[in-house]
Order: sequence, then structure tokens, then C-alpha cells
Amino acid sequence: MRAEVLVIGAGPAGIAAATAAAENGCKVIVLDDNVTAGGQIWRGATVDSANTQDVAKQRAMERLQRSGAQVLNGRSVFSADASGTVQTLQETASGNVVEQFHFEKLVLATGARERFLPFPGWTLPGVFGAGGLQALVKGGYSVAGKKIVVAGTGPLLLAVATHLAEDGAVISSVLEQATLAQLAPFAASLWTHPAKLVQGARFRVKLWKTPYRAGCWVIEAIAGSGQTLASVRVTDGTRTWTEPCDLLACGYHLVPNTEIAAFLGCAFRESFVQVDSAQRTSLPNVFCAGEPAGIAGLEAALVQGEIAGLACAGRSHASLQRRSAAERAFGDRMEKAFALRAELRSLPRPDTIVCRCEDVPFARLQGHQGWTDAKLQTRCGMGPCQGRICGPAIEQLLGWRPVSIRQPLFPVPLQAFCFPDASENNTTELIKEKA
Repeated sequence: MRAEVLVIGAGPAGIAAATAAAENGCKVIVLDDNVTAGGQIWRGATVDSANTQDVAKQRAMERLQRSGAQVLNGRSVFSADASGTVQTLQETASGNVVEQFHFEKLVLATGARERFLPFPGWTLPGVFGAGGLQALVKGGYSVAGKKIVVAGTGPLLLAVATHLAEDGAVISSVLEQATLAQLAPFAASLWTHPAKLVQGARFRVKLWKTPYRAGCWVIEAIAGSGQTLASVRVTDGTRTWTEPCDLLACGYHLVPNTEIAAFLGCAFRESFVQVDSAQRTSLPNVFCAGEPAGIAGLEAALVQGEIAGLACAGRSHASLQRRSAAERAFGDRMEKAFALRAELRSLPRPDTIVCRCEDVPFARLQGHQGWTDAKLQTRCGMGPCQGRICGPAIEQLLGWRPVSIRQPLFPVPLQAFCFPDASENNTTELIKEKA
């Protein structure tokens, strides 16, 4: 398939980019690995006039549909070439299918994932990522009547706690590892973003009975008689106490999904893809919008996506630059406010599993020089998640940065490269040719 503009990711940034480019005459294809468009933030949103997020998604989706952009769901990108080719894997009822897409311009709107930090008991049944539990609930998992501790860092905690409470959960406490001294300047700056201030206030009003404890974090999840979560040990650095709970939702803000940008050869600014005012990366035909270019929230993703789409179509985006700059500044303040405390590096015990895919405990990582050495000796980061979970955790714990990103991005079955009528004798040659 061929497109003038190919967008990877159908979250808010990708939807905005695709809409802007298509409305200005470009042939646009959007690829997303989820069953429906919307990304994590708009996952499962319904048409509810009382919910501004639902209304925003409805309007964005209606505009996208009118634009003529083609959205292809269930496509996972495992290979890409900056010269103009992307390969995807689609799981169908009749088997796995590999598709190839050719583009003139590419927009990376690949979003972000949660950061997890290992602590004793974090692999127990009943311990979830904060956003992960929210996604499960949106998908039908019931939390009605369950006592839940929400912990970690970032503005996502209040949003998750509110959503879980609306679904019948009992939120026993919200634990934010950042101190009040860190949070106060950030909170004071919200007067320049009244919509965010109102949203935060609405969350807090809905959770008025729930303690919000700044400067506190979970140090251990404790199993009950059934080897499932029964309570968590919490500290504020001075005192320690135990809180009974049925579930723990724990996440330490977000990590950008930049793997595709990395193996395309885009330049980086620390952990984020480097972009100019048009959201153009160091590669002239590749653009990036949303969390991979800097984590700053929904409004930043929408305006950056629109700028990228207009730039792909050769249209002016000057009128959006002030909004974009304001959202980038908000993201910078948020990153400073929720910076991780040093004490979190000492949470794992020697026997605490760090790499869940390969069952590598923290003790086995000691003494190695970096990622490559650890992989060779322990297989850390070589499991199905390809380091997406343990990678950011180890970067926080030991300071190791990933040394390379290789294709394919995830395991691809050889069957996907075979033609349906391929005989046994020529299957190997067909695999070689397709690969």
C-alpha cells in the first residue's frame, strides 16, 4: 500500500496529524496496533456530554472520518526504513499477515508506556501498573468493592484513582513519591492552563474522602495466605506503615515509545526524539508528535500532531506555535515536579526479580559493565518484551542506557512471511525472499 503521509499511532497525536494532512489534500494511512483508535487516553471512551474527554474524542474521530484518512487497526509495526518503507504484522482468523507500506512522509505518534520500578512483591497477583489497571477496567475488568492503593508518581495517579472510584472501587490512598516542595510550584503554574486546573480540581473533589499523601512510596507488596496481594508497606522516609488492600496500582510516570525513531536513525534529545518547530526530526521526511517528542499531556499531543500534519501537507502552522510552546513549557515543569527520588533506586532486594521475562534477580545484575555485558551473562532484556519493562527500570537503578535497537521490534513468526500456496520445498526460499 502507498501513502503520501503514513502515520504510526492512532492516539490523539496521530489522529490530529492524519486529519490535518488529509484535510489538506494528502493521501493518508494511519497504522495502529490496537483494535480501535484513540490510544490509551481515549481507550473505551463513550459519548458522554458530561465528560469533556469523551466529547473531545468524539469530535476528533468525526473530523478524522470526514477527512478521508484511512485508519488500519491491528497493525503492529516491526520494521521500518527511512527511505520509505514500513512493515507490519496483522493477526487474522486465518493466520498472521505481513503487509508493506510505502510512504513519502512519515509521522511517528507512537505514544508512551508506563515506567515500572521493581520492589519486593511487585510480581504478586494483584499488583498492576496504574495505567494498566485502568485499561483493564475500561475493557471490562470489575473492581467494584475492591480496596485499592494507587501509588507512584505523575498526574496520571489522580486520573486513574478517579476512574477506578467511578467504577466502584474503594481508593484507600493515593501515594505520590514527589514532595510537596516539588509539587507546589507546578500546582501554582496551572493558573496559565485553566482547563488542566479545573480537571485536577474535579479529580480531587471526586476523591475528597481519599488521603493524598505526597512524599510517600511503596517499599513492599505483601502476600496473603493465597499468595496474592494482601497489603503494602509504605514509607515517607521517616516512618513506615502497612496498608491493607486488594489491589495495588503503581506506576512511575511515562516512558516514550521511541524504538522506531531509534532504528530509523533520528537524533535524540536525552530520552526524546529531537524535533524542530514543525515537528520534523533530523530526517527530512520523518516527523514526530506527542510523547516521543516530550511528555506533556493531551493538549500537547493534539497541537503537535496538527502541526506535523500541516507540515507534511506543506501548509503554514505559524498560528499554532504559541500553543505548542506553552504546552512544551508545561511538560518541562511537569517533568521537574515529578522527578524520581534517589531512594527509589534502593527498593529492590538481591532476590527481587528485575527482568520478569527471563526471571533475572537484581543480584545477578551486580558487577556487570552495562546492557551488553548483562545480556550476554543473564539474558536480561532479551525476553518477549525486549526490554520495554526492565529497560527503563534498569536505567533508573543502574544508569544503563540501551545501546542499540534492532529489527524486528518484536518476534515475528516465520509463517507470516510464507505465501498460502507455498509448497514445503520452496518455503525456505520464499521466506528468504520476503525477509
